[in-house]
Amino acid sequence: MASQDHAAAIEIHRVCERFHAAIELIGGRWTGAILRAVFTGQHRFAHIRAAVPGLSDTMLAQRLRTLEEHGVLERRAGASGPAPVEYHLTDKGRELEPVLEAVIAWSHRWIPLPPATAPDSPPAPAPSSGPDSPSAQAPSPAG
Repeated sequence: MASQDHAAAIEIHRVCERFHAAIELIGGRWTGAILRAVFTGQHRFAHIRAAVPGLSDTMLAQRLRTLEEHGVLERRAGASGPAPVEYHLTDKGRELEPVLEAVIAWSHRWIPLPPATAPDSPPAPAPSSGPDSPSAQAPSPAG
């Protein structure tokens, strides 16, 4: 019995490791937004960057490299001009589309939009995180 419990614990640990690695890969800062841009047809570096406001060239290059190293994206020489580079989803990457669609649907239901700001105004201050603050209250299911 103890050996079965031990084997079950090892298997749970292995599943958790795999799950954690997947979440770390697709949940890295900016990665979901980059993947979303590629899913919607943005394939060139500049187009992806334009589709994701606030994303620096350095961070985009790092994330694209990571996604390429993990087989989610492939880097290709483009069809026009002096070898423009394009990033395309691999089969592995395309399988993430329903996952991202589910996250998008979940976010529409449960994550409130940030307050709108004028393009030249500073961002709004972060809300208080005290027990009486709006961020501490459960969102309404009607979201």
